Amino acid sequence: MSQASRLDRVALDAHPLPPVTDGDKETKGRILVLAGSRDVPGAALLAAAAAMRAGAGKLRVATVESVAPRLGIAMPEAMVIGLPEAEDGGFADTAARRIAELAGAADAVVAGPGVKRNAACARIAASLLRCGAALALDVAFLEALREADQARAQLPILLPNADELANLLDCNRLEVEADPVGCGRNAAERYKSIVVVKGVVSHIVTPAGECWTYEGGAPGLGVSGSGDVLAGIVGGLLARGTEPLNAALWAVWLHGGAGEALEKKFGPIGFLAREIADEIPALLSR
Repeated sequence: MSQASRLDRVALDAHPLPPVTDGDKETKGRILVLAGSRDVPGAALLAAAAAMRAGAGKLRVATVESVAPRLGIAMPEAMVIGLPEAEDGGFADTAARRIAELAGAADAVVAGPGVKRNAACARIAASLLRCGAALALDVAFLEALREADQARAQLPILLPNADELANLLDCNRLEVEADPVGCGRNAAERYKSIVVVKGVVSHIVTPAGECWTYEGGAPGLGVSGSGDVLAGIVGGLLARGTEPLNAALWAVWLHGGAGEALEKKFGPIGFLAREIADEIPALLSR
């Protein structure tokens, strides 16, 4: 088993982003952000804004119908689609077919930020895994992987925290905290995915057992909504045609670099998740 490599600019040079070739929005890719619920509507906004800051060209956001009108006003850059809503404020089971259609028309899909965990998630996750788009899964759809079949068009990116990774592996949080790299490797192999083990120190692991460790960032990144921003960055990079591994590596580095930039402005804590994405374009230009 290979040792973990350090995630820094040297590592990123070996995993480059696609060049920016022109000013046409079509060449920067189409992204679908599947996010939000009645209780957590803002997660969709955080992920969508981050995807655009990471360079995606055309944005669609699919959310529950009670959230869609407000989100459309808050994010005028997006086409916002309201989908059938269950009594619990999450997606209804009948939303799965429309989600599959929307995912089939996208270059990349980010699914999960702010989504209510309910019975519809497994069916939706299964349809997403069969779509042709590059895929990043977060929160509610991570649990649904346990019930979904293993068929998939591309290697998806999973974005679990310690509790979510423990659920995927039928272990407890303490085991993940004791061996995040080993648990990440187990999940990557079991679910045939690139796994980003999120934490104060983050690890990016492939099904082949490769691992990169990122120790940068700032204490202020440990705040509500920060993970939604990370998911959006991943999606924006995928929409541009970035290879999944490269997208995961760059997203973690950009997220951490944004935290470092905000720390210089505000101090180590006290900044907001909504401020993270605004730092991304300057980091991309370096």
